[in-house]
Amino acid sequence: MIRAPMLPSRAPARAESMFDVAIVGGGIVGLATACAMLEAAPRTRLVVLEKEARPGMHQTGHNSGVLHSGLYYKPGSSKAKTCVLGAQRMLAYCAARRLPCRVVGKVVVAVDERELPRLDELERRGTANGVAGLRRIGADALREIEPFARGVAALHVPGAAIVDYAAVALALADDVRALGGELRLSCAVRGARRETSGWRLVTERGDVAVHRLVTCGGLWSDRLAALAEGRRQDVRIVPFRGEYWRLREDKEHWVNGLIYPVPDPRFPFLGVHFTRMVGGGVECGPNAVLALRRDGYRRGDFSIRDALSTLCWPGFWRLAARHFATGAAESWRSHRRSAFATALRRLGPPVTAEDLVPADAGVRAQALQRNGALVDDFLVVDTPDSMHVLNAPSPAATASLAIGTELASRALRNRFLPI
Repeated sequence: MIRAPMLPSRAPARAESMFDVAIVGGGIVGLATACAMLEAAPRTRLVVLEKEARPGMHQTGHNSGVLHSGLYYKPGSSKAKTCVLGAQRMLAYCAARRLPCRVVGKVVVAVDERELPRLDELERRGTANGVAGLRRIGADALREIEPFARGVAALHVPGAAIVDYAAVALALADDVRALGGELRLSCAVRGARRETSGWRLVTERGDVAVHRLVTCGGLWSDRLAALAEGRRQDVRIVPFRGEYWRLREDKEHWVNGLIYPVPDPRFPFLGVHFTRMVGGGVECGPNAVLALRRDGYRRGDFSIRDALSTLCWPGFWRLAARHFATGAAESWRSHRRSAFATALRRLGPPVTAEDLVPADAGVRAQALQRNGALVDDFLVVDTPDSMHVLNAPSPAATASLAIGTELASRALRNRFLPI
């Protein structure tokens, strides 16, 4: 975990190396950004600093592997622009690198007529965002695509796909090295200080001197930015654990591809759904419950620092007050397998509690403002010598290659990179 600034009391050691750019965070966004910067400016001396023993161990490696199509995002937003382009580029990258990837198709199902206005809005957004092959279908066509799904109407995205993002992260790490960059693992950043020529970063593997700093810390993004800038940001990361189940092997025939509900636009989560996995099997979920540890993948995981960070943030209580009923329902599903099965049955497949077996959970880093408003779009904050990615939740993995290109272009404009 990234800790608070702890610069040594002794005289600073001579920096072990000098770089043009350091990227703190070796998840899929940080690695894609590193590759894009090295491709845009091949002379760049770049290092990626990752606190874990391998890349992509948190949000990158703990998700359902869905390659999102771009249905959900407000037209013109960063999410909308980078998701559609990023999905195209990710498919091409996986094919070129022979990484696990399958096009399985997706349906978003309106289970009754009350959900049709929201389905209309999703169709409008998907069309505006250029989602290829998007079409509105009725109940009969839905059953032809997903025989066990039930609803009055649906949106069908035939090109929706599933990938292995952890494998993508490892491939990007290889690309960073091949392009002349350096990747330092087990290298947590403990301190950051501006100097005349740039930055001195204090890490668990020695000091690193750099001219420019980029942080892509995911679950710890707000703390990294505060560590560097010496002040708290206007947003706080609040972690939500997404818990998954898998269908028993003899029930996997209930799902051909991806079956999603129509999401509630007031909340950033998509609701429990069915996902055929690229490595086999069908995953169900996730719900969304507050995590009391930023890497709290198990229900009992707890960190006093992380819990207080959330519970002492005014925005959390304002959010909780507005969405109390939703939060209570998510918590109930977390503790009752039968309640989880009930939520899944709304989409059609006759799931019972006995059909579900436990699966790995993930934790989503959601930036929350002081007034309780969720940061809906990607958020990047610049200074003359730093760039901080403060909010990059889903669809950041899908969009990662496009996000990396955008951040590299931004770095060129801001004279971050040697040209």
